[in-house]
Amino acid sequence: MKKLLLVLVLALAVLAAGCGGDDGTDATGTTAATNGGADTGAGGSVDCEGAIGIMAPITGDAGAIGTEQLNWAKFAVSRFNEEHGTTFRLEEGDTQLDPAQASTVAQRFTSNNAILAVVGPAGSQEVEAVAPAFTRANMGFVSGSATRTSLTNGDNPTFHRVVPNDDAQAPTIANHILENLDPQTVVVIDDQTSYSRPLADGIQQTLEDGDVTVRRESVNQKQTDFSALVSRIPNDANVVVLPWQIAANAQIFGQQMREQGKDATIFGSDGLFSPDDFRIDGALVSSFAPDIRNIEESQELAEAFQAEHGDFGTFGPPTYAATEVVMTAMRNVCESGEELTREAVAEAIGEVSISESILGGELAFDDNGDPEGAEFYIFRVEDGEYTLVTE
Repeated sequence: MKKLLLVLVLALAVLAAGCGGDDGTDATGTTAATNGGADTGAGGSVDCEGAIGIMAPITGDAGAIGTEQLNWAKFAVSRFNEEHGTTFRLEEGDTQLDPAQASTVAQRFTSNNAILAVVGPAGSQEVEAVAPAFTRANMGFVSGSATRTSLTNGDNPTFHRVVPNDDAQAPTIANHILENLDPQTVVVIDDQTSYSRPLADGIQQTLEDGDVTVRRESVNQKQTDFSALVSRIPNDANVVVLPWQIAANAQIFGQQMREQGKDATIFGSDGLFSPDDFRIDGALVSSFAPDIRNIEESQELAEAFQAEHGDFGTFGPPTYAATEVVMTAMRNVCESGEELTREAVAEAIGEVSISESILGGELAFDDNGDPEGAEFYIFRVEDGEYTLVTE
């Protein structure tokens, strides 16, 4: 009996030594995910796991956009894990496109040591709200839709985005108006957010440089009755620019314009690209991404997503790209033999280069965290369909 007990004790000791006593948490409190070292599989499989936060306006006024972003992030994780043998998972955070709500989600994410990086948030004002918390936590975060130029001025060192900034959007919108719409008087109306005001300023400046008369108006993003504002639009105005984030509000605005007999062309920024919510015939909308259904290399992805989740706009595919960037960075850290921590992932994100992005061509970042060579596109709305009018 004593001999049997001794054998059992020795067996348990060997087992304990093999498993180790590490609970996966490093000295800083950051969970270290499984690190499998170099890639040895034919399919690029590497033993690598960890959680990724996804911040999106899943409910609220921009719920259609946020749900699309969430579904594309889920789709990206599923495909990446299947292809690379990784075990990444998503932790959801609903921001409702509200900076205060985004800050609450950021606090929850930074307190969860399992979360190593974040996809999102969607809005520029949300990025500004969460950046201090993510900077302190060495948390890398990659947005698929935040375009305010100043977000990559160096104040947010762990932030990257996969879409171009408003230094590209403002002249794209203004130059299209100058070259194609024979502008007489243009009304530019911001929605009083940190996304909208600088974009409106840039559009106004380029139009005025082109000798166009610009009338500036402003309205709170939460307002939904625009009849008084519409009544102030001059009769000689033939273009109204709405650099807004809530497409449903623009739909109401457009309907009230038509009710008052005003037929100026509405030109929306990327925030209005929502076929479910904005359907004013003849309107134009800029977008930070192309329709991937027109990109040959991305058609299989588009069809697979559509079969699983239904139709989509242009907010989802950039979120897929952002999620792919984060997972590629995490996998690269695993392959390097380095410990998979927030700090290591944040540093690796800037070095990611994807040769064939879902958005077409190579996706890589400049030193500021902006995508290299990205551009905006213009779409026309007719009978609820969005048709590309610029390449």
